[in-house]
Amino acid sequence: MVDYTHYSLTKKQYILTVFIAGCLFFLVTYVFFMNFIISILLSICALFTPKYRAQQLNIKRREELILQFKQALTSLSSSLSAGRSIEKALVYTLEDLRTIYPNENTYIIQEFKMMNVQIRNGSTVENVFQNFSDRTKIEDITNFVEVFKICKRTGGNLVEVIRTTTNMIRDKIEIGQEINVLISNKKFETRVLNIIPFIFIVFLRYSSPEYMSPLYQGKGVIVMFIALILLILSFVISQKFMKIQV
Repeated sequence: MVDYTHYSLTKKQYILTVFIAGCLFFLVTYVFFMNFIISILLSICALFTPKYRAQQLNIKRREELILQFKQALTSLSSSLSAGRSIEKALVYTLEDLRTIYPNENTYIIQEFKMMNVQIRNGSTVENVFQNFSDRTKIEDITNFVEVFKICKRTGGNLVEVIRTTTNMIRDKIEIGQEINVLISNKKFETRVLNIIPFIFIVFLRYSSPEYMSPLYQGKGVIVMFIALILLILSFVISQKFMKIQV
């Protein structure tokens, strides 16, 4: 069972992440210090990047899962509206998902396959959904499961609950997409502003080496070190500003 709160990199992903990050750190530090030893030493920081990469991939996986879950709820609502029981509706939903997502390894297909197997083995629908919710820790899925369990206990209208949940998730996704469109230009500008200082230093280094040489010796090294720290901080802060959760 997949734990959607944690992402484990494969060996290939880990090595590739460390290699790319190491090369990037080496180039950046060499631009600022023009010293192979310092650049190699600071490249060791690349060993800490797999954790950050795993977080990025996990965020992407969770975003894909909620999009797929919305589609699953649409199919589930249609099956329940046709008069099928929730158990039968899960079977038909899986078939619908397979027509939408040809790849059998799609997250939601794997989850619904597991749900159907668990139900055939005697698990209740409530426990199956609760297990899914516990492993995702996604707010929309958790809220749906809680309302679903209450409806099952009290005899509420499951079709209406699923339809309402689907509409809410769709609205949140659309709002998120609109926000991404609005800030896409700002994201691009931020990336450009983060890259320009390095390009500017390289340009000056090779066009006017005598002008830049004081920065690579004596107190100039301290100045370059402070400048590098400030650039890293500006990058981190700009990335945090661009993260808008709906």
